[in-house]
Amino acid sequence: MRRTPFLPALLLAATAFAQPDPSSKPAISNLMNAEYPRVHADGRVTFRLAAPNAAKVQLAGAVTAQPVDMAKGGDGAWMVTIPPPAPGFHYYWFLVDGLQVNDPSSDTYFGWTRPTTGIELPLAGEDFYFPKPVPHGQVRMHWYLSKTTGEWRRAMVYTPPGYDANPRTRYPVLYLQHGAGEDETGWTKQGRANFIIDNLLAEKKAVPLIVVMDKGYAYRPGERPPQPGSRPAPRQPGVLAASTFETVIIEDLIPSIDQTFRTLTGRDQRAMAGLSMGSMQTLQITLRNLDKFSWIGLFSGATVNGDLDSAYNGVLKDAAAFNKRVHLLWTGAGTAEARLMDALKTSDELLTKRGIRHVNFVSEGTAHEWHSWRRHLNDFVPRLFK
Repeated sequence: MRRTPFLPALLLAATAFAQPDPSSKPAISNLMNAEYPRVHADGRVTFRLAAPNAAKVQLAGAVTAQPVDMAKGGDGAWMVTIPPPAPGFHYYWFLVDGLQVNDPSSDTYFGWTRPTTGIELPLAGEDFYFPKPVPHGQVRMHWYLSKTTGEWRRAMVYTPPGYDANPRTRYPVLYLQHGAGEDETGWTKQGRANFIIDNLLAEKKAVPLIVVMDKGYAYRPGERPPQPGSRPAPRQPGVLAASTFETVIIEDLIPSIDQTFRTLTGRDQRAMAGLSMGSMQTLQITLRNLDKFSWIGLFSGATVNGDLDSAYNGVLKDAAAFNKRVHLLWTGAGTAEARLMDALKTSDELLTKRGIRHVNFVSEGTAHEWHSWRRHLNDFVPRLFK
C-alpha cells in the first residue's frame, strides 16, 4: 500500500496538547462522535491515542514513510500532527510499546491481511465516489459452496437500482477483484464501487450491470497457503499458469451467480477486472478463458508483455482475431507508481505496434492506493457492454 513521504521537520508535536485547531475537522472515517483524527485546513492530520500507561507510542502505516514518535500529554493521551498525506484512503495504526494497535476512534477495513484502521482524506472537487441523491443499488452477500475448495465462500454482489422492481430484466456481469491483503469487502468499503456505479448510472454514462466481488484466495483440500515472508517462484513474462482461484471462478462462482441472479450469460456480457494482485488474476483468468470473458480491466498491476507470438498461450498472436474476441483491454496506473507507469508505457508500445486494440488510463498524482483504483473503475465501467 502507499507510503506517503514523511518530513520530520514539519511535525507539530510541540502543539499537540492545545485545544483542537478550530479550522480542523474530524476525519469523515472517524467513528461516531470521535474528535480524532482531525484534518486541518492545510491538509495536516492530527492523531491522538489515550494510553496513559504506555512508555512509547508511534504512528505507523501508509500515512507515513516510517513510524513516527508521538508525544505524551499530562492527560495521558499521545498526540502527533503530520504533514499532509496524499488525498485518498490510507491504512494506519499505532505501535504501543511495540504492539500494533488499531485506532479505537476510526473505522477499520480489511487490509494488510487483517482488520486495519483507515482514514479517508477527500480530494477537493472530486466527489464521484460519494453517495449522492440518486437511485442506489444494493450490495448483497452471496454464500456458495465451492466444490474446488470444499468450503463455503462469500462473494459481495452489487445489483443496480431497479433490480427487484424489474423481475424480467437480465444484466451483464463484471467480476471485480481486490488487491493483496484485502478481501471481498474492499471494493465497496474502501473503494466505494457501489456509489461510483450508482452515480455513473444516474448520469446515464454506464449500462446497468451486476458486479461480483469475491475473495481472491483459494486452496484445495490439503494445499497450504504461502507462508509469511515467502516469495513466489519467478515466472517468465507472458506465462499464464492455472490456479485454484481460477478454478473457483470458472467452475464454482460463475455458475452459482448465473443460477442465483438474473444475469446475461454469454461471453459478450461478462467482464473481469482487478487491482494489483487482482489485475494479475484477471489477466490470467480472462486470457485462459476467452470463451467466458470479452472485457478485461487491469488496474495498477498486470500488463501485457513478452513475445506476443507465444505468450499467453498464443491468444495475442493474431491481432485481428483477438480484437474481434476481446471488446475491451483496459490498463491503468497512477503517475506516482513509477515502476508500473514504466511497464504501462512498454505494454502500450508493444500492443500498439502489434495492432491490438486497447485503452491506457493514467491517474494523475495518485499512487498504489484506493484513489487510483476508484478513478480506474470510474473510467472502466462506462466503456463496458456497449
